[in-house]
Amino acid sequence: MHGRERSFSWRRETTVGVEEGIHGRPAARFVKAAKGFSSQVVIVKGDREVNAKSVLKITGLARKGEKVTIRAEGEDAEQAVETLAELIAADEH
Repeated sequence: MHGRERSFSWRRETTVGVEEGIHGRPAARFVKAAKGFSSQVVIVKGDREVNAKSVLKITGLARKGEKVTIRAEGEDAEQAVETLAELIAADEH
């Protein structure tokens, strides 16, 4: 590691709360938020692991009420995971 560069790994399981599941506008909002973090972020559901910064990859991954794990690796991993888990669990439309 050079200087102050550090890499952290963080994960959190959450339940999809949005009515549409991970689809359409909620998926687009999630990806936009994920792209705001420098960490690598993935969503895990069962044996599938997808890039959380790709609308095509996350669309249709989970429906309302299903559990997913948000995992991030990088300098802002904790903030990324907590923010994205809250976003995906929200029951807003």
